[in-house]
Parts: sequence; C-alpha cells; structure tokens
Amino acid sequence: MLSITTDYVKDTGCPEPYLRAIAEAGFSHVHWCHHWNTDFLYSKPEIEQIAKWLRDFGLSLTDLHASAGREKAWGSYVEYERQAGVELVANRIEMTARLSGDVIIMHLPSEPEATEDKGLYWTQMLKSLDALEPCAREHGVRIALENLGSTESFATIETVLSKYGPDYVGLCYDSGHGNISGGGLEQLDRLKERLISVHLHDNDGTGDQHNLPFSGTIDWDRLAAIVARSSYNKWVSMEVTMANSGIEDEGLFLRAAFERGTKLAGMIDERRSGSG
Repeated sequence: MLSITTDYVKDTGCPEPYLRAIAEAGFSHVHWCHHWNTDFLYSKPEIEQIAKWLRDFGLSLTDLHASAGREKAWGSYVEYERQAGVELVANRIEMTARLSGDVIIMHLPSEPEATEDKGLYWTQMLKSLDALEPCAREHGVRIALENLGSTESFATIETVLSKYGPDYVGLCYDSGHGNISGGGLEQLDRLKERLISVHLHDNDGTGDQHNLPFSGTIDWDRLAAIVARSSYNKWVSMEVTMANSGIEDEGLFLRAAFERGTKLAGMIDERRSGSG
C-alpha cells in the first residue's frame, strides 16, 4: 500500500482527474490535501461525490489535511473567528469519517514570543481542542499536529500532547519541515510513540520544496529506522508536488513518486522485521 497527496498539481478545483491519475499510477491511498489552507466548507453532495470517485478508482483515504482557515481560524484571538474555525475543523472531521478515514492533520499556530500574549494563545488553543474532542470521538477520528519549519513547533506540539491522550491527539511528522528546521529527526525520535501520521517529502534544507524522496538532503535511512520503531502503523504517505521536481509530465512524475515511495516502504518494512 502506498499513498500520495491529492494536491500534487494544485489544491483547488475538481479533483477527479488527479484521483484517476493517482490510481492509474498504482497508488492505493490518498492523503486529502485539497482546500487545506482555505475557508472552504465541504457540503454533503461534494463529500458523497468524492466518496464515489474513491470507490470508482479503487482508492482509500489515508488521512486528511484539515483546514488552516484564513478567516475561520480555530486559533484566532477573535472569538467569533475561533468558533467559526472550530466549525470548519468539525466539517473536516465529519468528511474524514464519511470517507472511512481516522486522522486529520492540523497546523498549530506559532506560539507568540511575548510573554503577555502566551496566556491568550493557550486559552484559545485549548478551548478549540476541548470543543472538537466530542466530535472527534463520535466519529472515530484523531487529530495529528504537524511540525512546522521551526524547532519551536515541536515544543508547542509537545505541550498539547501532554494535555490530551493518544486516543485523541498525536503527531504528524513532516519530513520536509523537519529538514528545514534542523534536528527534526531527533525530535521525531523523542516523540515517536505519539506518531500517527506522516508527510514524507524531500528538500535541500533551504525551503519547503515538497520534492520526491531521495532527491534532497534528508537522511532517509535514519528516518526509516525511527518510523519502524514508532507507533505509526500505516503505510508510506508522500506529500510531494510537481512544482520543484523538474518533471513536467504528470504520468512520469507519478510513476517516479511510486518508485521512490516503494523503495522507502521497503526500507521501513526491513527495519520493522529486524533485517535492516
């Protein structure tokens, strides 16, 4: 089994041609990443159509990148915006459950540097997480908090992990972000027992390039060894895009992604079995 993000070309518009191409390339699963950074609310007819496409193409959902809303922002200091953001995330939880998924991925807003702002930051964050917990439990969906491009993001995530159990909140490790911040693999190793989702892609350490594995500077041997020892029990899920790949043909890109993902999956499986 192997998964790729739905937005490898773009993250808006009709996803049908991309789902078809993903299936034709041999993938079994998708990471739903359309509209992840918008205020877009998925309606029931839209969700039902996506479910039909997945069935028709023989695809399943790995997980879903829940929205980092622009105005409907679950971490906003403005109360009505925060409440609207909670409704937006709840929409994604319900969508994930309808598509037979069990994890949504969220970005925690960066913790403010000013001491006087930290209290309000955490008040809003925890109010939103408390409000979402009944919905998440009802639908059997957990929230995975994604590391961003700074080491500090791990500390913020760890604070949340200390307040909520693994049956509600876990870690999504983004390998590209971890490579930018430096020390990402050390942090992953430390938090590996809370790992429930992965965004696997490569870069040269200077920016969030979302390139194919084995094309940049990430130590994939080490990453494979850590994932093999972690609580993550799913398959390789790649959040790669064509933009910086140097491959202009969509079919060639997807075939290359499938080959790289298969290689990485084999490395993880070897270490899980103790032979690597």
